[in-house]
Amino acid sequence: MADKAKETAVEETTANNEAATATTETKKEETTKPQKEVSLKESNPEKFLNDFNWHNYEEGIDPIDDGKLEEFEKLVAENFVDTLDDEVVEGEVVYISDRDAIIDINAKSEGVVSLNEFRYNPDLKVGDKVEVLIDVREDSTGQLILSHRKARTIKAWDRVNAAHDEGTIVNGYVKCRTKGGMIVDVFGIEAFLPGSQIDVKPIRDYDVYVGKTMEFKVVKINHEFKNVVVSHKALIEADIEEQKKEIIGQLEKGQVLEGVVKNITSYGVFVDLGGVDGLVHITDLSWSRINHPNEIVELDQKLNVVILDFDEDKTRIQLGLKQLSAHPWDALGDELKVGDKVKGKVVVIADYGAFIEVAEGVEGLIHVSEMSWSTHLRSAQDFVNVGDEVEAQILTLDREDRKMSLGIKQLSQDPWTDITKKYPVGSTHKGIVRNFTNFGVFVELEEGIDGLIYISDLSWTKKIKHPSEFTNIGDTLEVVVLELDVEGRKLSLGHKQTTENPWDKYEDEFAVGTKHTAAIDEIVDKGAVINFNEDISAFIPTRHLEKEDGSTLKKGEEAEFQIIEFNKEFKKVVASHMSIHKEEEAKIVKQAAKKQAAQAEEAKPTLGDANAKLQELKDKMDGKK
Repeated sequence: MADKAKETAVEETTANNEAATATTETKKEETTKPQKEVSLKESNPEKFLNDFNWHNYEEGIDPIDDGKLEEFEKLVAENFVDTLDDEVVEGEVVYISDRDAIIDINAKSEGVVSLNEFRYNPDLKVGDKVEVLIDVREDSTGQLILSHRKARTIKAWDRVNAAHDEGTIVNGYVKCRTKGGMIVDVFGIEAFLPGSQIDVKPIRDYDVYVGKTMEFKVVKINHEFKNVVVSHKALIEADIEEQKKEIIGQLEKGQVLEGVVKNITSYGVFVDLGGVDGLVHITDLSWSRINHPNEIVELDQKLNVVILDFDEDKTRIQLGLKQLSAHPWDALGDELKVGDKVKGKVVVIADYGAFIEVAEGVEGLIHVSEMSWSTHLRSAQDFVNVGDEVEAQILTLDREDRKMSLGIKQLSQDPWTDITKKYPVGSTHKGIVRNFTNFGVFVELEEGIDGLIYISDLSWTKKIKHPSEFTNIGDTLEVVVLELDVEGRKLSLGHKQTTENPWDKYEDEFAVGTKHTAAIDEIVDKGAVINFNEDISAFIPTRHLEKEDGSTLKKGEEAEFQIIEFNKEFKKVVASHMSIHKEEEAKIVKQAAKKQAAQAEEAKPTLGDANAKLQELKDKMDGKK
């Protein structure tokens, strides 16, 4: 040990001598060199610091004056990183191993950063500049441990805000899936990528993006909750808009392009034309009627489409598929003409009729009035259903306007052809009530033969305000043909005529002056109504309801009534209770008057008596004189 200490002392002495000699030589050189030449410390400070005898300096062997000490500290501060300072510094990647990256931050030794912190940047290479924070000055092996992740976190918000404000593109590492989207590492901050912002087309599998590094645009920042929302779709849309403008600038109406079915909706199909989408409306997919576009096309199918129209301002393109084939009307045979019979399938039913496809893409309309000879119109659904195969006759054919009208009833004989034989005036038949009006009832005698019963011809005796008071839709009524208009195709029917007119037999039974007993059935305005039987009702005016004691008859009260009016033509009967007791009073008055007259007659003087009295009066007068 002593020998070793001696050797060390000798080495130190030698080193001190060499240092002294070097200092002396340096001073000599400084005096001999021109003043413009800089010192070694100034020309190569790094070499100076490396060659400096740190041991002698620390042990105080080499005395250093204050000026040189200040200069030395200045050089250290300028050329070496202070590992005690908690600041982000920039370093250079000098080596990359399987697990770590060696970073030179210009300190006494290089630092180590785990490659896991560079997952967002798989293209990291030697020579790249990266920001790091000194995590551990020296580990157990004396190694300087750096953190790129912590450095990114410190700088992250500044960068995210700058990227948002300036609209710059950032790189992000897709870490995992979450509800509604993905979590992306951007500058060390976990940002949210909504599912709708991943791509311009719908994403079916989110998992394929996990673990990928992609470009994003910061679209929203919530400073209060420290939330960041990014979008990859925004970058794609920006590129697509440029492509759209370029593609649309080259488009022409009638141009045929190849595209891929991108999306199918109930109203049409979106086709990708190579960067720009166009819509094929459902009506432009096929010349035939279809219920949904998926009957014609499927997703990702390649097909040729023709450009029908486009809007340069809104970048909307209208496409057509059926226009690439000839219109079916053009292929319709020239031999087809009005009066021909055709067969087809019912494809659409409306209230006014049904459309029949007689050939692919060629339709004809059967109006509901042409489905039956009946003048009483019903819904087309009463005759046909969608999908039915029907035979019809061509009524009109317009090849220029591509319209065709058809008829079904023309295939059967018109029932009005021999109407006078089947339904002569006065004949009796049975029919079904089909419809009501305010003035009568429509009765169907057979398919195509309808007749009208006026409300006044429903009953001999009942006063009917509306036909529904007498019968119901679907009821069967017995009718008599009253009038027949062959040319106008009109039948006038009657129901009451099927029975004898009861007013004929009641004319004598209820003659004026006859008396009948009945109960008050109903009190009405200005009087009351009584029913003598199911056919005859009578009206009693209010003053004729007076009883003998001066009171008035009430509803349900039974009394004797006298007929004071009977009109068979207008079916009117008026009765009175008052006339019953007034008649008795009249009899009594009449008898009293007769008796009084008789008495007066008996007391009447004779002619002789009168002469005697006159003479007596004359004598008296004469005597007075």
